[in-house]
Amino acid sequence: MKISTEIKSSAKVIGEEKAVEFVAKAGFDAWDFSMFKMAGFDWVNKCFKATDHPLAGKDYLKFARRLKQIGLDNGIVCNQAHAPHPLYCAEIRGYMERALECTAEAGGKICIIHPDNYKSAEENAEMYFELLPVAKQYGIKIATENMWNWNDETDRAAFSACASHEDFLKHIECVNDPDFVACVDLGHAEMMGDMTSAATMLRTLGKHVQALHIHDNDQWHDSHALPFTMQMDFDAIVRALKEIGYDGYFTLEAVNHPMGETEESAFAALKEMAAAARKLAKMFDEA
Repeated sequence: MKISTEIKSSAKVIGEEKAVEFVAKAGFDAWDFSMFKMAGFDWVNKCFKATDHPLAGKDYLKFARRLKQIGLDNGIVCNQAHAPHPLYCAEIRGYMERALECTAEAGGKICIIHPDNYKSAEENAEMYFELLPVAKQYGIKIATENMWNWNDETDRAAFSACASHEDFLKHIECVNDPDFVACVDLGHAEMMGDMTSAATMLRTLGKHVQALHIHDNDQWHDSHALPFTMQMDFDAIVRALKEIGYDGYFTLEAVNHPMGETEESAFAALKEMAAAARKLAKMFDEA
């Protein structure tokens, strides 16, 4: 089983180019292209926020090619990418075709595009129907992901698109296309209490699961912590992955694992992340 990790967290400290290099040197087999700076969002005022990042400019493909080459020079590939969100923001929605193009340019095989948290499977399907011809043109797949909303009164995660295993499967079946697959966010699934669990979601989706976001939490908050540091049952998760014959990458999204403020601290953090991912991969290989 090969391992990968997102570059968002380390890029905050060392930039994307150095992040791809360090991900390779830390022991990962691949990198997950975080494209959130392509189109920003002000989460306080709930509005679009323009950025001056290269992914938002006219040379976005040149930037994607540069990251791909750094990876190849260091012996790793881009296995998947993550488009900007939230999709209920019309301006961000307009960047999805660019995100697909950049995924292909970087060498990724899957682009994770969130559903609109507040829309039904049928409504979200209309968006994916529009984007799938573009993805097919570039030879990549689109993956939707299980999301969550928050109920301030109960202080718990609340239903949103794909939050339950039944609704996630409904999203997949409404689109019904081999190039539309599932990225199961294991941590999000574990927030949902009686609604679902990571193992249940994996077994329900079965062969549709072709990508993962792996992190740990207290089964309450969206902690995005390093695996094996909180309360999730990774033995049960590995058993479910083995049962469904999962053959994709083990991709970390432990974005809250402390990176520090220097190249040295960021590299040390990435090595800790690679060790955790490799431990999980070994569990899978030996199951």
